[in-house]
Amino acid sequence: MSPQEATVAMEASGYTSDAVGRVGRFGPFEQLRTRFRAVGAPSYRVDVVAYYVGPMGLTCMAVDALSGPQVSFDGIRLIGRRPSELSAELCAYLEKTGRDIEITTGGGDIGSHELGMNPRAQRAGDVLLTRLVFGRPNDWANTVFDCVPAEEWRVH
Repeated sequence: MSPQEATVAMEASGYTSDAVGRVGRFGPFEQLRTRFRAVGAPSYRVDVVAYYVGPMGLTCMAVDALSGPQVSFDGIRLIGRRPSELSAELCAYLEKTGRDIEITTGGGDIGSHELGMNPRAQRAGDVLLTRLVFGRPNDWANTVFDCVPAEEWRVH
């Protein structure tokens, strides 16, 4: 998906964005970013961030724990939860479905390379909630961790 296609899809779901920004380079390819917020939300708010790499298009998305859209996978609510609760439920799901249980790089949470999910903790006052980073490894990145831009590894 190109930045333009992602913008059209997000607008159809009630989100607006600023201009596409340049993040840097990934090898020979330019890496771009689009920040989305709900229509009518303050301009400083960022609900979803989409990242793109050259001809591969959309490679990574991050959903904010506090203001991002609710995302579920196979009945598991992924966004805005206590990290320990999501880890327990995701671990049980991965075991039940015969998938590898993986400890994420940078946060030590339960994630899945196969499913392209990397949960991250995000501060919400005095508690932590789950912000999820989705990645799409392919010929240019070996793991979900490899396709997540450095700015996503900062503390949120």
